Amino acid sequence: MQERQWITVRRSELDALAEELAKQLQEVQAERDELAIGERVLNRLAEQADADAGAAAAVSAKVAGRAVLLIPHRSDAADEGALPGDYRKILAIVREADGPVQVRAVGERLGLDASVRGKLEPLRAKMTKLADRGWLHKRGDGRFTARP
Repeated sequence: MQERQWITVRRSELDALAEELAKQLQEVQAERDELAIGERVLNRLAEQADADAGAAAAVSAKVAGRAVLLIPHRSDAADEGALPGDYRKILAIVREADGPVQVRAVGERLGLDASVRGKLEPLRAKMTKLADRGWLHKRGDGRFTARP
């Protein structure tokens, strides 16, 4: 009689263990699937970077399915020819100025409607990006100067 009880108890223990292991296996498989997706994304980015390496034109990559321009750091680029055309125009306008320039002045030179603040925000973002990458200097008062 005791053997039957032992078998029943042991079978119950093994069923619980099998259920726990099945749950762990599902979690492992889900994580492996996520890693495989991440690996594919990294491989695509690496292939895209390899294909774009050495290109003097603007470099773009896909992030979340959208094409975005990659603005190189000044130290990484041979010259400003590595910048997209609109960024080169911004840089030229700032260089031509006698001193620090406001975003509004650059916008006016580019033909943007400077009376509407919202029209200048994308330009401000581009100028800030140029400053972050070392092409321009953003002063504390919000104006920009060209780096020598």
